[in-house]
Amino acid sequence: MNFYENWIELDLNPVLSFYEESKISYSNQEAQFLLNKIEIKELYDLSLKYASKSYGSLTTYIDLNLKNYTFYAITVFYENDNEIHMKLYKSVTVKNNTKIDKKYTNMTNIFTLTDLAIANKQINSNIKYTKKYDPSIPNLKINATQFIKALNYIYEYFNNSTNITTSIMLKIGEYIKIENQKYSIVCIKIKANMKVLNKNFTYKDDKSSCIFTVEHSCIIIDLPLIQK
Repeated sequence: MNFYENWIELDLNPVLSFYEESKISYSNQEAQFLLNKIEIKELYDLSLKYASKSYGSLTTYIDLNLKNYTFYAITVFYENDNEIHMKLYKSVTVKNNTKIDKKYTNMTNIFTLTDLAIANKQINSNIKYTKKYDPSIPNLKINATQFIKALNYIYEYFNNSTNITTSIMLKIGEYIKIENQKYSIVCIKIKANMKVLNKNFTYKDDKSSCIFTVEHSCIIIDLPLIQK
């Protein structure tokens, strides 16, 4: 690789090139991480949406959320009808999950806590709640009070929905790194039949070990599987 190729490869922003309707001809390292989470067609459609109406480049400032990524701008460039190039600019985000004060955590059954939150919301409610649990997930160390608080906030956010599905599963091949130690991820996915507006979902809690992701009609909580 020459200097410029190396420079793009090391860019912390995703850079992709497409040809023949959503086939990828190039992706830098950061784009490859993104492709592990986002479908190629979704990214290709994004490049078409923000492309200039004539040949050349166009940069658009946006507020875009894709999985755990937030982007503030996109540049799309093309000079023929066979290939199109895209660069996404990541917003700077800080995750407060790098340190967890274990003094406030206890071994807890996450299903029991979730059932408690759902039972509380079902009182005087016409919402249909569906639960999909992976029973193989063991007890884990969390701050139960903060976790219940987060669940209650999400269920209240979906208060105008008629159906809410809560899935709890173990993520395969993904980890959370805390104080140089890797932990598996327990994923709580709460899906409703209404769209989530990212700007309206503003839950904040510095003591919480939850990582939140807003995705279309669902809100996802990722938790480290800490057992010691």
